[in-house]
Amino acid sequence: MNPAKYSVRKAIIEDPLKPVNNTDPLYRLIMRRSRFLSMMFCLLRHFLIMQWQPQRPLCVSWEKQSKLAVPVSHSVYKKVGIASLIMMTSVFLSNLIGLAREMVIAYVRGAGQEVDAYQLSFLIPEILNHILASGFLSITFIPIFSRYLSEKDESQGWQVFSIIITNFGILLVFLICIAEVFTAGIVSVLAPGYGEPEQIATVVRMTRVILPAQIFFFASGIFMAAQYAKEKFAIPALSPIIYNLGIILGGILLGSRFGMLGFSWGVLSGAVGNFIVQYIGVKRVGMQFQLAFDLKHPDLKKYIVLTIPLMIGLTMTFSREFFFRIFGSYLPPGGIAGINYALKIMLIPVAIFGQAIGTAVYPYLTRFVTENNLAAMNDLLNKTLRYLALVIPVCVLLMVLKNEVVLIIYQRGRFDATATALTADILIFLLAGAFAMAAYTIVPRAYYAVQDTLFPTLYGSITVLLSVPFYFFGLRLYGARGIAIAISLSAILQVMVLYALWNKRSHNPTSRSVYFFYVKMIILSALLGPLLYWFKTSISRGIDTATFYGSILVSALTAAAFMAIMALVAYGLKINEITFVAGQFVNKVKKNLSR
Repeated sequence: MNPAKYSVRKAIIEDPLKPVNNTDPLYRLIMRRSRFLSMMFCLLRHFLIMQWQPQRPLCVSWEKQSKLAVPVSHSVYKKVGIASLIMMTSVFLSNLIGLAREMVIAYVRGAGQEVDAYQLSFLIPEILNHILASGFLSITFIPIFSRYLSEKDESQGWQVFSIIITNFGILLVFLICIAEVFTAGIVSVLAPGYGEPEQIATVVRMTRVILPAQIFFFASGIFMAAQYAKEKFAIPALSPIIYNLGIILGGILLGSRFGMLGFSWGVLSGAVGNFIVQYIGVKRVGMQFQLAFDLKHPDLKKYIVLTIPLMIGLTMTFSREFFFRIFGSYLPPGGIAGINYALKIMLIPVAIFGQAIGTAVYPYLTRFVTENNLAAMNDLLNKTLRYLALVIPVCVLLMVLKNEVVLIIYQRGRFDATATALTADILIFLLAGAFAMAAYTIVPRAYYAVQDTLFPTLYGSITVLLSVPFYFFGLRLYGARGIAIAISLSAILQVMVLYALWNKRSHNPTSRSVYFFYVKMIILSALLGPLLYWFKTSISRGIDTATFYGSILVSALTAAAFMAIMALVAYGLKINEITFVAGQFVNKVKKNLSR
């Protein structure tokens, strides 16, 4: 092993939460690059200031649109509500199955080196997925396809659909073949602090199994985008559920024989299964596909223009998944696994609130743009963000119950009390930035709805680069906890910058109410946290919280106290967002009881 890498790992080998030595080579690398980053920022400043100026999307200017006091119709909110309900149900079930997947991994392999290798095996697939912007297909393709639908020219929309799948599919197959050949060298570069040659070989084997799944992810993504454009959400909502089931089955059926490699085969089988289901879904909405190599089609060029910034830019999700693995490679065995386990818990409220609502809202944001109704678009955006602020008190509840939640979900089999303590310590710092990650699921979509992918990607990339020191100093000072702090700080910085710039560009008149509501939720949660902690401590005196059932009892009682306090505060202070959600919940319960 390289002596420099070994010294970095040895500095924290006894404790993944211990600060890293000041002499680690990563420190010198960042210091050498700091002046370069500052110079780059200054050189881009003039261009960025030019980008600040309002653009003229479609046929009505930003200024004129912002003054159009056209309210959002009740039918649109009803459709958004129905779509959100479908997606929230899907995301909830997906997260349950996703947790089951992590529970199986934790039970079979705990939080050891083999699980670290499994996490590192996603590095190259993540890069390919990012290069082809597969995760953004619903963002880049929907505006193009929706225009043909609004012009009653659906057949031409399917022609563009075919051209994109054909040309980008061939490119992706070529890149996968290159990655399969040079996997070992690429892994060594991307995980500079990781292990011995035999450990690298384990990562390489898993990576080569997972890589072909990317072609199925790409095709499934564009199938789902077409269904979203046609306002069909049910079958796309099955996507994460099928994928996670594939991983679980792979681990259960093959794990005893192949270890974590069985889960890698599960990734591939889950991707293939989802591809089949989404193909059925897109056929139902009238898909017309044929191989098409028309490289001169204007909408292919438009798609490429929209996609290139997303390919070369650094988004929150990609940077989080990429950086925690790269910097985590300097942690001792189990460090990457601990961060990943904590991330999966933190992303539950983010996914249930943010991902579901953001996916459901985006087609309607796009429709308001095609109708030149920016006022209604901003109204929907602001209301959505206010509801997403409810993630903040929920995360405070999870902070208070961090040990109990990790124990309930993971502690069994080879996942012992030590792994629980490590994961819980990391979790609390990740939850601090969960509200920003939830908001990020909707804020960039405002830009994408007006077919502007360059502006948010450019500013997002700059904020990601500016957040690299967070990861470095976090790793040095606090180990795994420091990486969690960096993830949260980076998320907060990115979403604040993008929302502020959107308000400046679109002349969003009611954005102050969003800021005020988030401040209100933060203050409320800051007061709520100590109260809930006192309540949990008080009731825990006669309960053994080190056991599964003891943790469930304490968590249930604390959650009940949380809901009671939130209800009293909501009705006392007339917080409409909370009372509305509570009212909808009560009505659903009454309807179910009356049946």
